[in-house]
Amino acid sequence: MMNRRSVIQSMGTVGALGALTPAMAQGSGVFKVINGFPAGGVVDTVSRRVGEGMVVAGYANSVVVDNRSGAAGRIACTAVKASAPDGHTLLLTPDTVLSLYSFIYTKLDYDPFRDFRPVSIAALTTDALAVGPMVPDQVKTVRDFMAWARANPQQASFGSPGAGSPLHLLGSLLGKEGGIELGHVAYRGAVPGVADLVGGQIAAMVAPTGNFLNFQRLGKLRILATSGLRRTPFTPETPTFAEQRYADGYPTEEQWFGFFAPAATPDALIAKANKAISRSLASRNVIDSLAGFGLVAQGSTPAEMADSLRKQHENWGRLVKKLGFTAES
Repeated sequence: MMNRRSVIQSMGTVGALGALTPAMAQGSGVFKVINGFPAGGVVDTVSRRVGEGMVVAGYANSVVVDNRSGAAGRIACTAVKASAPDGHTLLLTPDTVLSLYSFIYTKLDYDPFRDFRPVSIAALTTDALAVGPMVPDQVKTVRDFMAWARANPQQASFGSPGAGSPLHLLGSLLGKEGGIELGHVAYRGAVPGVADLVGGQIAAMVAPTGNFLNFQRLGKLRILATSGLRRTPFTPETPTFAEQRYADGYPTEEQWFGFFAPAATPDALIAKANKAISRSLASRNVIDSLAGFGLVAQGSTPAEMADSLRKQHENWGRLVKKLGFTAES
């Protein structure tokens, strides 16, 4: 069983915001955060809020967020790989874009371990299964949804933020364990998928929990389960997959979003960026802003981040081999 919490809990917490060093106090022009998902979603929120906090911490005079959406985050990785290693361009990505994809795509335009340097983890999240108005109100659990899907095969589908994404894998596993074929609809990120979900175009969606919160508050969708070991503080009324005992061995899964730099970036610039991220994550404004999207602010050292990435790579490898999952599954 995958358990990201056990990996991440060992990481140091973010220190209190302190006085800026002279080098940090002198911002160096504009820096860019590239992510692989659309504006308005969870990944975009981490990019903007933490990036803005880094400017306050003196990392640069301003920040530009560049959303290179598509290919489930791979386009952004390729762009950062080719960027100058001068500290002015950072990748913000879910860890799974680097820890999972080498197992499910026959060819990647980047090597997850050789083409990037870890800088810092920024936030933690769980994933969730949600249903929209296509699914009757009496469907309240994962088992209820699978029973409805079995009775309504023409409507039995789920969306994810991209083919081959971990959310695609988790949704496919729902159908596999339930003995039913669930159609998969791949989107360019979670935002357009959630829009179709609340609009009644698809039955269900698997995405980071934070993408669903505002719509659940408005009564436009229902979160049926979350993927962590424990219920999230953002959805305390929603049981986890494990609590619902949906299937033995169904992954207990959490993911982090983290900053990476091009591989040749010098140690001094990695340390400078890490310090600015740490100080950004200590800001109450940043903490509260992330919490509004179902995210827990959490930093790390580059070494802790690299260790977590390696462990998650090993965990995903075992699971993908067991399931025989591919991006086309």
